[in-house]
Amino acid sequence: MNQILIIDDDIELCDLLTDYLDGEGFAVETVNNGKQGVEQALAREYMLVILDVMLPELNGFDVLRKIRESSKVPVIMLTARGDDVDRIVGLELGADDYLPKPFNPRELVARIRAIQRRVETVEPKDVVGQDAADLKVGDVVLCRTKRTVKRSGENIELTSVEFNLLEVLLSHAGEVISRDDLVGKVLGRQLSAYDRSIDVHVSALRKKLGHFDGQTERIRTIRSVGYLYSLAERQS
Repeated sequence: MNQILIIDDDIELCDLLTDYLDGEGFAVETVNNGKQGVEQALAREYMLVILDVMLPELNGFDVLRKIRESSKVPVIMLTARGDDVDRIVGLELGADDYLPKPFNPRELVARIRAIQRRVETVEPKDVVGQDAADLKVGDVVLCRTKRTVKRSGENIELTSVEFNLLEVLLSHAGEVISRDDLVGKVLGRQLSAYDRSIDVHVSALRKKLGHFDGQTERIRTIRSVGYLYSLAERQS
């Protein structure tokens, strides 16, 4: 499935991206306001949605909120260059990635391909057996086939990126993973300068999982290196 929905009120940009993405083998549909964007995104199955922050009727954040109420379709947000707040808010609301305007269409295609590879990698058919399906570290159980996470028996709702991030961290619990490796494994691309997207995803995941008993951080920041999923301290 190569259907992509673009929600952006810049008609000239929509036309340019449609022509470019068509040439890359994608089938593109465009909508030019937020309200219709929500309706279209939820009416059909898309491989990916490209969503601008600044939209008439409903802004991009409200569109994303409504989409995330019932859909996990990957979303790339388009933000104003230099506006870190928009990027952080978008990622916290469940966007998979972002691109600051103006951008090179080749970079957009690279981000789309990265999400394609990530989605294909986590297809349930690739998982064989119960041992491969479940990943348990302490009180957290991640089920790869159902793509669910439980903490002490309680369901934890995660975005697609957060799930993949937790899977990598749990698979290497007790080990330090560099930011470069996390971006490659979770977002499917190389870490670029000033790119803080993985840090925002880690922050959101921390909030949802909470601390271990005793206020021990589950996900520790290793300065200038990356992150580590802590093993629960044994109680004496």
